[in-house]
Amino acid sequence: MGRVRSLFIKRAARNFIEGHPGKFTTEFEKNRRILDELVPSLSKPNRNRIAGYISTLLQQQKEE
Repeated sequence: MGRVRSLFIKRAARNFIEGHPGKFTTEFEKNRRILDELVPSLSKPNRNRIAGYISTLLQQQKEE
């Protein structure tokens, strides 16, 4: 069983993907750096959670 993500994390990740199409990848490290450039004031734990969820969403889209 996976971890449950809060609605804030899910909404933020979807907004970033829609707002910056083609910028994010399925790699967590790259997404983390991109988020750091886009929103430097974002806390470290939230940045990592959002980057991880973006990676997960893009991997799911890739499989379809």
